[in-house]
Amino acid sequence: MRKITQAISAVCLLFALNSSAVALASSPSPLNLGTNVARLAEQAPIHWVSVAQIENSLAGRPPMAVGFDIDDTVLFSSPGFWRGKKTFSPESEDYLKNPVFWEKMNNGWDEFSIPKEVARQLIDMHVRRGDAIFFVTGRSPTKTETVSKTLADNFHIPATSMNPVIFAGDKPGR
Repeated sequence: MRKITQAISAVCLLFALNSSAVALASSPSPLNLGTNVARLAEQAPIHWVSVAQIENSLAGRPPMAVGFDIDDTVLFSSPGFWRGKKTFSPESEDYLKNPVFWEKMNNGWDEFSIPKEVARQLIDMHVRRGDAIFFVTGRSPTKTETVSKTLADNFHIPATSMNPVIFAGDKPGR
C-alpha cells in the first residue's frame, strides 16, 4: 500500500512540475500606448495660423458669435478631473457618471484649472471685435455653476460679450 501511495504521489508531482507557472502583471498596462515616428508621418500636414492671421482674416466683418470648448482646450482642467477620479473612483472612470463630482467640478474645482495663453489671446481678439463669446462643454449640467464666472474672470470677458456656459453632457437620470 505504501508503494502505491508513493507511486501516485510521484505521478502527481510529475504532472505538477510539468505545467508552467504564469505570473500576473504587477502593474496595469498603460491606457495610452502613445505614438511613434511612423504614425506621426501618416498624418495630414498641419497648417498653423496665428491669432494675428485670424484677426486679419476677420477685418471688415461684422461682430459674430464664437464658441470655444472648455476642458483642456481653453483651460488646462485636468487637475479637477484628476481630483475627481482620486476622490470618487480611483480604479475606474465611474466618477464621470457621479452627479456629486459634477457639482464639485462645476462649482469651484475650476479654480485649479490653468487658462491657456493662446486661448487668452484668441478670446481677447474676439472681445476687441465685439463678438459674442460662448463656451460649450461635454460636462454634465448641475443646478448651479460657477464655470461661467470663472471663465469671464480668467479671460477678462465683459458681461456684454459673455454668455452662460452651455453644458452638453449627460443629464442626471439619463
